[in-house]
Amino acid sequence: MKKQDFNFTPGMTLQGKWQGHTYRIIKKLGEGACGVVYLCKHNGYTYALKVGTDSSRMMLEVNMLKKFSKVQGVKLGPSFVDVDDWVSQKQVTYPFYVMEYVQGELLLAFLQGRTKDWIALTAVQLLSDLEHLHEAGYAFGDLKTDNLLMSASRIRWIDVGGVTAFGRAIKEFTEFYDRGYWGYGSRKAEAGYDLFAVTMIMLEMVYPKRFIKGKHPHKTLQHKLALAPMPEFYKKVISRCWQGKYQTAQEMKGDLEKGLMKRQATPSRTSRKKSKKPSTSRSDWGEWIAVSILVGMFYGLSLLNGWL
Repeated sequence: MKKQDFNFTPGMTLQGKWQGHTYRIIKKLGEGACGVVYLCKHNGYTYALKVGTDSSRMMLEVNMLKKFSKVQGVKLGPSFVDVDDWVSQKQVTYPFYVMEYVQGELLLAFLQGRTKDWIALTAVQLLSDLEHLHEAGYAFGDLKTDNLLMSASRIRWIDVGGVTAFGRAIKEFTEFYDRGYWGYGSRKAEAGYDLFAVTMIMLEMVYPKRFIKGKHPHKTLQHKLALAPMPEFYKKVISRCWQGKYQTAQEMKGDLEKGLMKRQATPSRTSRKKSKKPSTSRSDWGEWIAVSILVGMFYGLSLLNGWL
């Protein structure tokens, strides 16, 4: 991102040049390749405000947020609120837009201490949302855990800057999740690009420090997958994805759902032994019940929509 002559501090207010709406800055939330995001207040409501230097790039993101809001029955990214320009003291104009502030917990932090079933549950939710995005003709592009929040046990996307129309080149990506980096395909925007990123998110849930590709990227991934402390059916789904067996998010999601249902129907011997112990905590039981309910819910929705 180009150097800016702005540095919004808590308590500062900025007014839109065209709409005239005033926003009070609370704090900085994050910084990306094409802008800085701040938490702000307007008329008593809390929002996220993104300001940048590239008007065309910012408008692409605004248009994407608007498209997301029109997807019937599905809330993909944050809701769009406002778009305008801000003029600095040096009379330089910067574009900004305002969107819903999604309150939640970063995905990896949410998963700490939870059962491995949550890896598949979150992947199923993510793939469900990707189905709708792909049907609209777009790839998410820069799909990574940093762009995912868990809000009320539901995954929410918080950055749509990498969303790219199918057929075009992915321009914004993070190496660890990029299939081109690992030698598993091009950076062409298509469903398979996002599906690969989902497998890397699943691996990151058990390898939170990530890892580099080394001299032999394929061997590195295969070795990490073989040693990954996760159920075998997760590994089979990940391996099938790397082999190009899935053409759509629906297909990959279907295999994960089937594996989850089998796993819940036939718990391991270790789980059964633990369940007989009187020392089992209420939180353990609650975790098991919550996972079972969520599995049943996702499976039921899939049947209703003819996904399986």
